[in-house]
Amino acid sequence: MIRFLIHAGINLVMAAVGLLLAGALIDGVSMQPSGFITAVLVFVLAQALLAPFVFNLARKYASAILGGVGLVSTFLAIWIATLMPNGLTIDGASAWVLAPLVVWLVTALGTWVAGYFLVSRWWDRRTERAAIRKAVA
Repeated sequence: MIRFLIHAGINLVMAAVGLLLAGALIDGVSMQPSGFITAVLVFVLAQALLAPFVFNLARKYASAILGGVGLVSTFLAIWIATLMPNGLTIDGASAWVLAPLVVWLVTALGTWVAGYFLVSRWWDRRTERAAIRKAVA
């Protein structure tokens, strides 16, 4: 359960960083401070629900695009997040192309790196130490 919560926290933080970075780097992407948390939560929830759905559709009907499933689900999750009032706003075709790309890169790489260091290294060492203490006691 703790491992799941750590992963969920990492996903939330990386989504927030990705959306903030997209807002800072891409003209046409803006976020209202009052709706930022809502936009991040809606994005993360939509991403979590859409990724398996998009994967299954791609596997069944278009296996050639399986590598782009994360990008497609990120695009859809961003679109859903823009539907919430006073949150994320994207204007212009280039912003609609670049924003999902930036958010996808940040969330994919950030989640992978943070997951490795926090979960694989820290958590595994923690459980190993606990097992050693239990064996010694």
